[in-house]
Amino acid sequence: MSESPLSAVALRRPELSPLVLNAAVTTYLMALTNSTFWGHLFRIFDGRQVTALVFAAAVWALMLLVVSLLAVGRAQKPVLAAFLIIAAVTSYYVDVLGVVVDRDMIQNAMTTTFAESKHLITLHFVGHVVLYGILPALLVFWPRIRARTFWRGLGAWALVTVGSGALVVGLLFTNLKAYSTVLRADKELMGSVQPLAPMSGALRYARMMLKSTEIVLQPTGTDARPGPYLSQAQKPVLMVIVAGETGRAANWSLGGYGRETNPELARRDILYFPQVSSCGTATATSLPCMFSPLTRDEYSFEGGLSHENLLDVLVRAGFKAEWWDNNTGDKAVGARIPVRFMKAEDGPEFCTPECIDAVFLAHLQQKARTITENTVIVVHQIGSHGPSYWLRYPADHEIFAPACKTPELTDCTTEEIVNAYDNTIAYTDWFLAQVIDLLDAEDRVIPAMFYVSDHGESLGEGGIYLHGTPYFMAPETQTHVPMVIWAADRFGTALGLDRDCLAGRRDEAISHDNMFSTVLGLLDVDTTARDAALDLAGGCRGRPS
Repeated sequence: MSESPLSAVALRRPELSPLVLNAAVTTYLMALTNSTFWGHLFRIFDGRQVTALVFAAAVWALMLLVVSLLAVGRAQKPVLAAFLIIAAVTSYYVDVLGVVVDRDMIQNAMTTTFAESKHLITLHFVGHVVLYGILPALLVFWPRIRARTFWRGLGAWALVTVGSGALVVGLLFTNLKAYSTVLRADKELMGSVQPLAPMSGALRYARMMLKSTEIVLQPTGTDARPGPYLSQAQKPVLMVIVAGETGRAANWSLGGYGRETNPELARRDILYFPQVSSCGTATATSLPCMFSPLTRDEYSFEGGLSHENLLDVLVRAGFKAEWWDNNTGDKAVGARIPVRFMKAEDGPEFCTPECIDAVFLAHLQQKARTITENTVIVVHQIGSHGPSYWLRYPADHEIFAPACKTPELTDCTTEEIVNAYDNTIAYTDWFLAQVIDLLDAEDRVIPAMFYVSDHGESLGEGGIYLHGTPYFMAPETQTHVPMVIWAADRFGTALGLDRDCLAGRRDEAISHDNMFSTVLGLLDVDTTARDAALDLAGGCRGRPS
């Protein structure tokens, strides 16, 4: 039976020129995957709609230029499909959670674990990617591309790329002063363009990783040795450094928060430092930075890798150092010491479905009972890592209710999100108190604990969730972190530490910059790598008689 004319028309695939298909996809991307960009645009150019639309047209032309450069020949449709899927993925996190997908966020994604990342793959996320990415990507393959000779196609391609580039320049020159000011001062505007911003971040990350292969490790503190008190200690010194996760100072009652989230620490003889700033807003940056001899202004990924860190200096001074992890790894901080990941067999009762931080306690107690030499153990918490806050504490530690119990934070009320997060802070409070108690109870060691969180968290304020916002635009909730120092009385006596003197520095504005030198100062490690200006403890110790 012959095919009816109606069926032939219905099944006929449209025929498009390469330019029309590229322009159509570019227009779709600008219109439907850039909600945050449009919000920033009309806020920045408030009351100047024409100026805003001209700038948007320049961004459209820039995107068309990038598309035209990459979507060429047989690669056109696969490249366009990739653009659509990338934009759908990143726009979900940008538009729904307020996350900025830049180089540092790409680094976080590349260094995370499945256990962490699986909580970000939700039904809403999958639906968003299918609707805005996969279905349009499939449609890209429907039309036929009009055939051209090689030279005619090359000429058209050159004309489009040169023309789109000229259009970008021409549109910006209509009000260059205003646009150049915005590009310098409001970096979040171009940082929200999908998929150009994440693609730029990925290229910058690749370049950073390529450079890191040429790094030569520089020794730090080669003169490190026990100071006069440490060298005379009659028992092994044991310091536990708790690297906190996603603890924001705003929700610590020790710092004035209205809810009692730190009842256990409040009953212990600890020093709480309420004015501490983090080195970054994500673990991949903050964790290596806080152990580095470099300050935040000096720190870079390459700089961190090229310098030995606090743990290397402590080992050189005679300490045994270990890294215990219940998170996403040591980010190369423990590259030269033993690293141990907590697993279900380390405490099955604490690992259903995921390990909570109580999994560390029995192992810490065993270590305190058996060490025979000066030791530093880094405990890397899961702490308050979101979005699945309710999985970070056991059910019997749910103090604040109702708590959000889904990673789809936008499905929860603000009260439910804050309740779940506050429960994680209260559980960290309990955990730190347990660490203090078991260390204090082991009389065969001279114990101390140093806690500081790597970064804070946004809980929906200003439409931003989670963390990782670029530091220059990050809210204080992501950069203001809690810090706690506890030292047993016998630690102060053995190491000549004046606790009242140290307490007198609690209200100073400090940062992760202080950690490297302060830990060395607390442990009485002599080295020229220790910066007296950043050492909170060094000035609180006299010389032994």
